[in-house]
Amino acid sequence: MFQDLICFYTRLLQKTCLTKGILSCSIRQPSGDSSVSSLLLQNNQLKKTTGELAFQVLELQQHIQIREEELKEQQARLGEEERQLAGAFDVHQELQGRVEQLQEENRVLKVEYDALLERQRRAESCLRDEKLREGHLLEDMIHLKQQAAARMNSRNERRSRAREANLRKELQTAARSKVIIDSSSSAPSSRSTSPKTSSTERGHARLFRSASATSPRILKSIKDLFEKRRGHSVCSLEEDQFGPVGICLSARVPVRALQVLEAHEQGINAVRFSCSSDLLATGGTDRVIKLWEVRAGSLTHRATLDGSTEGITCIEFDPKGLRILAASYDKSALLWRLDDSVPKLTLTGHSRKVTAARFSGLHQVVTGSADRTIRLWDLQRAACVQVVEVASYCSDLVCSENSIISGHYDSRIRVWDTRTVSCIQELPAQGRVTSLDISSDHRQLLSCCRDDCLQLVDLRRWSNDRMCFRADGFKCGSDSTKAVISPDGCFLAAGSADGVVYIWNVTNGNLETRLPDKHSSSISAVSWSLSGQYVVSVDKSRRAVLWSDI
Repeated sequence: MFQDLICFYTRLLQKTCLTKGILSCSIRQPSGDSSVSSLLLQNNQLKKTTGELAFQVLELQQHIQIREEELKEQQARLGEEERQLAGAFDVHQELQGRVEQLQEENRVLKVEYDALLERQRRAESCLRDEKLREGHLLEDMIHLKQQAAARMNSRNERRSRAREANLRKELQTAARSKVIIDSSSSAPSSRSTSPKTSSTERGHARLFRSASATSPRILKSIKDLFEKRRGHSVCSLEEDQFGPVGICLSARVPVRALQVLEAHEQGINAVRFSCSSDLLATGGTDRVIKLWEVRAGSLTHRATLDGSTEGITCIEFDPKGLRILAASYDKSALLWRLDDSVPKLTLTGHSRKVTAARFSGLHQVVTGSADRTIRLWDLQRAACVQVVEVASYCSDLVCSENSIISGHYDSRIRVWDTRTVSCIQELPAQGRVTSLDISSDHRQLLSCCRDDCLQLVDLRRWSNDRMCFRADGFKCGSDSTKAVISPDGCFLAAGSADGVVYIWNVTNGNLETRLPDKHSSSISAVSWSLSGQYVVSVDKSRRAVLWSDI
């Protein structure tokens, strides 16, 4: 910025030197007129040169002032930039401190995370070890139970053989013994018979009277031979004896509602009549089962069975009618005696909710679950004896002789042989299966599907003989809607999403009747009494309706 000023200054010095040289030459020259004129001429030139130089100096001073102002502005800007730089440096220092603090916190969190990760790994390792240990303990327990059962069976068999041998020996002894029958008790004695002879005969009769087939001792031996030793079984002797089961010759098609009641505090999922038709059980999402006595066309509350920690999905009475079985959302099945509100037995082992629980005998229970397994339970040992893996969610199942029939969400109905634990038949359904029911003679199977269709299959030739039942307005309300066959096998009943009960005639396949106006929500289940007289329907709004033809 001072380059022009330096140039002008250099020229000024040169001209000053030239002026000094001219003056020195004029001093050395002699005086005279010519010298005076030349001196004046030089003075004029000097003045002229000095004026130019002065003008240039003024210009240069102005340039210097301009440059100085520019320099001051630049210095002011530089000072402002330095202040901003100092502020930015302070902010940078503050941010750097925060970064270091965050890095330190991150290091602490990383150490804590590593410690937690290590603890998690150790916990997972311990969990795996505990699971392995649990599996080994379960296997050992099952093995010990099997050994104990084998020892008990062997001991019982030896005792039975001993009793049979004793009984056989006593029978042989009784067969070899002579039995003298005193005829005096059955025919009048002759007057010519002497008292001595009569007394002698009676003495011989008493002398040779021995053990006979009616001897109390032999009767006791026979009773002991056929008496069943129960040990520590969870079933009583009364439960081993079958009770009389009524046979329905002709079911009555209901035409009107006899009673409408709010049976539970929440929605009802299942309903079932007992084998005697005088007792009804309902179960719902309020986690209890309620028992109702059916008398003179009305339902009267009898008892409440609790013990489940979640909602009830399925209800079943045993063949004797003394116990009730229920499936629950709490991954278990529960067994009650009707005279006790506390569960007698809880069957646990499923990993998801249990959707179905059925008796396959007095001492066997079958359960189906959303965990895609079907389990067979021995009630005497309170243990699972068979597990069947299935490819789909099991929605419902029924039991027949030596077989289990299950319905699934993959639109398949499967038949399982309990003796070989294998699937022996698959039947395609019209849609996702919501429920199954089997006729009293075990010849017909009813399935309810999500495509709003009921399908009836003849189990004797079920690969070729199927009937489908539909109706205008009928709609399956949920994945657990349950349909039933009448006790005589002539009618089908199911509840619709619009709160109407539909009844079909099996003979002609037509809709027999509709029972509307009593339910305000989707009907979840229907049950037909074994006497054929009553039908009960339940819905999601906790309402139960008793229907009949009376």
